[in-house]
Amino acid sequence: MVVSVGELLSTFAMGPFYPGYSQLKETMSALGASDSPISGPISAWWIIMGFLLILFGLGFRRTFLVGGASARLASWLIMLYGFGEGFGSGAFKANYIAGEFTNSAMVHDTLGGIGVVAILILPLVMLWVISKEEMPRFHRLSKIIFVTGIATVLLFMFRFSSSSDNFLAEFKGLWQRLFMLNTYIYLVTIAVIMWKHQLKKTDRGL
Repeated sequence: MVVSVGELLSTFAMGPFYPGYSQLKETMSALGASDSPISGPISAWWIIMGFLLILFGLGFRRTFLVGGASARLASWLIMLYGFGEGFGSGAFKANYIAGEFTNSAMVHDTLGGIGVVAILILPLVMLWVISKEEMPRFHRLSKIIFVTGIATVLLFMFRFSSSSDNFLAEFKGLWQRLFMLNTYIYLVTIAVIMWKHQLKKTDRGL
């Protein structure tokens, strides 16, 4: 939960320190680029975020030991998201020189893309970790999160459009932030479920 709140608040709180930066029209990666006045703090936060998400993934595996292969896969997906979107984004800056990708930007986008794919798949895997009979509302939420995640990623992909007056491409920052909000709603939900599982174990004296 700390990661979820911290990620959303950090981008909104630090944005005003970047003159001319638009939360709706600019990507979050631009905050960590070398020409950003807040490049250092935001990159450091992303690395910390990655570390915390990996710890979260390990905690998930421990909580759902009886989940078998599906729980292990879900754990790896969470950790892969933390590595790609956290460490990858923080360690490799999305620098563009004369409109061209730098090597750092290509690594940044590649690792970030791997992390995004991992977190998109997570809701589908969670359908096997937690049965519909056990938590029917969570099953419905997982399906909604999956569809919404796909939709916001597709909208974000319009940034590659060659049309200069493309409305969808112009508001790439909005689509990215909606994707992040969708992702963190789901991760917070999983964190609450984990917390309840731990409480049950404690009550049973396990």
